[in-house]
Amino acid sequence: MSAFQDIKKSRLIHLCFAITFFTSGLIINFIQLLLHFCLKPFNQQLYRNLMYYLCFSLYSQLVFVAEWWAGSRIEVWIDEEEEKFTGKEHVLLVMNHTYEIDWLAGWMYADKCEVLGNCKAYAKKVISYIPCIGWAWKFAEFVFLERSYDKDREIIARQLKAIMSYPHPVWLLLNAEGTRFTPQKHEASVKFAQDRGLPVLKHHLIPRTKGFTASLDSLRNKCTIYDINVAFRKDDPIAPTISNLLHGDGVKAYMFIRRIPLDKVPEKEEEAALWLQETFREKDRIQDSFHTTGSFFKTSGFKEVPSKVQQPRLQVLINYIAWATFSISLVLYYLLSSLLAQNWIGLSIAVGVLVTFYILMSKAIGMSEISKGSSYGAENGKKDTK
Repeated sequence: MSAFQDIKKSRLIHLCFAITFFTSGLIINFIQLLLHFCLKPFNQQLYRNLMYYLCFSLYSQLVFVAEWWAGSRIEVWIDEEEEKFTGKEHVLLVMNHTYEIDWLAGWMYADKCEVLGNCKAYAKKVISYIPCIGWAWKFAEFVFLERSYDKDREIIARQLKAIMSYPHPVWLLLNAEGTRFTPQKHEASVKFAQDRGLPVLKHHLIPRTKGFTASLDSLRNKCTIYDINVAFRKDDPIAPTISNLLHGDGVKAYMFIRRIPLDKVPEKEEEAALWLQETFREKDRIQDSFHTTGSFFKTSGFKEVPSKVQQPRLQVLINYIAWATFSISLVLYYLLSSLLAQNWIGLSIAVGVLVTFYILMSKAIGMSEISKGSSYGAENGKKDTK
């Protein structure tokens, strides 16, 4: 192992990541709070434009870790005619939720299309209370759901009306599977499919269709669907995890994207639900082809399209260097001033804050681990698997 690789695995370096992310995140949250009350009521368009840059400044720090720090790359297959639309239209992303960092691969591609700051998602309401990322999402008008269909239907209609009125392209992520794929959840999904006479999916969980169908009325004539198929090779010695990226161990993601006009989706709710089920069966064939042949196309029945390995953008590196320089300099200045002034109370508070940042980073990594994802098929959740 080289000296540089040793440095990448240093806890001190990881603490610097934590200092940078949480310090910048809280500053960004404070600016968002001021803009929410002082600007949004008077100039909503300017508020959303500024929110784009603030969100990019926060999200791109995670893209920096993946691309510039760990050296990860994504190879994207997309039809050349369809690629002309990327970054120029509102999009509903239908993505598989198979890996710990599939969402980050999506952010990496969104950054290349210059829409990272306008990436949004359907998320659990509890996330909106989490400092930094959760608060940023709240101010950025994410669709926070309460897992009560009657309430969520109203929330979806209201939030999508707001999101679809953005002047610049928005990418809205829908994880229709509801939770991340694990062997245990897949077993429950297989049983669910068998009990209801549905085709069994090999690489996906049975999608939950209600959120999708509840969104359609608000999306029609306003956006397009991108079917995103993300895969990592099973024989890759480096697992696609946040922890490995943080330690400087890069991975390569493979992504096949299909652009589907929304008018291809039936208008009736039951027929739209069946359309989503069929789309996931197609996604399953795509994934199975990749994992058995190394190609998304050989046995999936889809025509092969060109691919391109996406290179990191310089803006991501510059943004991170700026925040890291500011955040770490601020902390070092406070620590040194407290030490020289023998301000032991202030020094203790600062050290406590740094320890808290490190613990928060460790817990965030733990929460993202596949083994700690939400339950699928548990007794209290079976009613939501439709």
